[in-house]
Amino acid sequence: MADSIFIGAKQLIVTGDRILVSPPVAGERTDSGLYVPDSAVDKRKVMAGWVEAVGPGYPIPEANSTSDEPWKQSETPAIRHYPLQVEKGDYVLYVKDAAWEIQLELNSGKFFVVPYSSVLVILRTPLDMDQPTADH
Repeated sequence: MADSIFIGAKQLIVTGDRILVSPPVAGERTDSGLYVPDSAVDKRKVMAGWVEAVGPGYPIPEANSTSDEPWKQSETPAIRHYPLQVEKGDYVLYVKDAAWEIQLELNSGKFFVVPYSSVLVILRTPLDMDQPTADH
């Protein structure tokens, strides 16, 4: 099932293999203590942000039936989807040129609709901190 988000009184439903990303606020302080201005963020080719909603995934075509009457109309099949690897709450890096910027209401902030194929990296907060990490 597709994920959705409410912006004001409007429900935004993400379709297909797309994700809805909220970018970090410009002027935020980086881990090294630097403040990044809007002009520096706008020139980047790779952007980052938090996943707010995820589409249902890639549609899977119905397999051909082995019916004796292939011309016979079958019942409407349930649409199935191959789910995406990304989840709501993940932090992703994506190609900026492939994303569409949207803003539904004046005070709602901006979001990016990003096709899954342009996601480069998914950063997920581990649930169990006792798990081994790459740097051991």
